Amino acid sequence: MRVISADGEQLGIMSRDEALSLAEQKNLDLVCIAPKAEPPVCKILDYGKFKYDQQKKEKEAKKKQHTTQIKEIRLSTFIEEHDIMVKAKTGAKFLKDGNKLKVSLRFRGRERDYVSTGQEVMEKFAEAVSDVGVVEKKPKFEGRSLTMILSPRGDK
Repeated sequence: MRVISADGEQLGIMSRDEALSLAEQKNLDLVCIAPKAEPPVCKILDYGKFKYDQQKKEKEAKKKQHTTQIKEIRLSTFIEEHDIMVKAKTGAKFLKDGNKLKVSLRFRGRERDYVSTGQEVMEKFAEAVSDVGVVEKKPKFEGRSLTMILSPRGDK
């Protein structure tokens, strides 16, 4: 196996027993870092400190990670202008936080006859949040609902 010292110096290729005795002399552990390499790579180091550093790196990577969620806002066919603006303000807040936004408009009963009105409502909403979001998926029918997906402006 290829052995590396605690300070990163290559000690060369040696047997397992030789590497273990060398590690014991220095009161450290022999840790196999790349077992699938040819020959396997082992390092002489303090295992407790090694584990601690690994956990610290994982924690740091997790902090920097941001998961995108899809938030939903529901509209109705005959919604007033002011109500669209109120919902658009909420939607803009979701988009600023880096989340995607699903806008859905459900047609009930005879409202199905007013598809054009529903399309207009969706366009007004998209225009109201256009400064922070961009339409990712145009309004499309899914069953009795008209849905549209917006994503934050920084994504595109």
